[in-house]
Amino acid sequence: MSTMPTTSRAAIAVAIAGITASLLTGCFGNPGDLVNQGVEDAIESATGGEVSLDGDLPADFPTSVPLIEGDISVAAGAGGAEGWVVVVTPSDSGDPVADAAAELEAAGFTEDRSISGDGGGAAFYTDGEWTVLLIGQGSAVSYTVAPAR
Repeated sequence: MSTMPTTSRAAIAVAIAGITASLLTGCFGNPGDLVNQGVEDAIESATGGEVSLDGDLPADFPTSVPLIEGDISVAAGAGGAEGWVVVVTPSDSGDPVADAAAELEAAGFTEDRSISGDGGGAAFYTDGEWTVLLIGQGSAVSYTVAPAR
């Protein structure tokens, strides 16, 4: 029986935690500070990483990965350079995935492969150092960032 490496498990946990937290904040509006702190503590305990539901990026988020301008509703890291999930609601009402893709391409990232669906989409980008999965649904963009392999 094969087992998944710790870094893969951590990255998956961060992704699931980020998506879950973004869904919770989307469904229930702006949750109270107590709820935010409870979610942050639970995710940090499970992953050993840093989590923010108040607009702050983890301190170790790579500066070479550009994010679109807007409000950060979720920012979670797996600890170290193992991976991050960031959800941004852009300031303008354009096409957030296209805007995020354009910023990545301007920073030297190239599209690896893409998938799309009704009302949203996803695209993979890499610059050789980082792999970025962009997921868009409605007006928000989720970035899942991991070291390139």
